[in-house]
Amino acid sequence: MTRFINSLLRLFLIVLLVVGLIVFWEQLRGWSVFSGLTKKETTIQTVVLQEVTELGKLELVQYRFKDIVEHQSVRQWLPNPKAVLIVEGEAIGCLDLTKITAEDITSQGDSLIVHLPDPELCSYKINHDRSRVFNTEYAFFEEAQLVNEAYQRAEIQIRQSALNSGILAQTRQNADKILKPMLERISGKKVFLTTRMKATLQPLR
Repeated sequence: MTRFINSLLRLFLIVLLVVGLIVFWEQLRGWSVFSGLTKKETTIQTVVLQEVTELGKLELVQYRFKDIVEHQSVRQWLPNPKAVLIVEGEAIGCLDLTKITAEDITSQGDSLIVHLPDPELCSYKINHDRSRVFNTEYAFFEEAQLVNEAYQRAEIQIRQSALNSGILAQTRQNADKILKPMLERISGKKVFLTTRMKATLQPLR
């Protein structure tokens, strides 16, 4: 009887050991699969980050303007001098993709979420070759200064006209059209682009 009980006990211990080994193996396999997926996702994010940042400051919109600008200075005793310009200029909307970091790229299953930097009005300027002074009045010896002030006002007017025309929103829309297909091709995932859409202005170049 004692020998029979000892045999059952040994059999129970052997079964328990085999079950424990099976459970441990399955856990090990699951951990290996999870690690492989994590490594794969990390690789995708690294590739996407590299491809995007290499694009640098991506110019996506160019607005051209032609306008008549009037500027006058106020005098106390003499008539106010006035300059009238016919001005052509341009404004460019862009995204500075060098600002994107690894934290801005998130993988969720079959989807990839990329947080883009805010669109910028990265330059606005007058095309002096295509602009001219139409008329000046009462400028006398101050004509050069008057015309220079008129051009400065024209630059500010181009900047404001570009913002009023929705150049930042258009920049964001064009980013979707250009970046989304490219990133989906690279990653093999459905890509969603997000941004905070705050107006970011850079100094005149």
